[in-house]
Amino acid sequence: MIRKLPSGGYRLYSRKKNPRTGKRRNLGTFKTKAAAQKHEKQVQYFKRH
Repeated sequence: MIRKLPSGGYRLYSRKKNPRTGKRRNLGTFKTKAAAQKHEKQVQYFKRH
């Protein structure tokens, strides 16, 4: 899940919430949405291989 930050960047969060904290895990901060989407694809690939 990608969210836009007030600073203008984009942050990639995990899809599931952490049951202990109730928050999503930060998977990286990026300057552009395209960079965040590219990294999200890499994360999904890594989870399956």
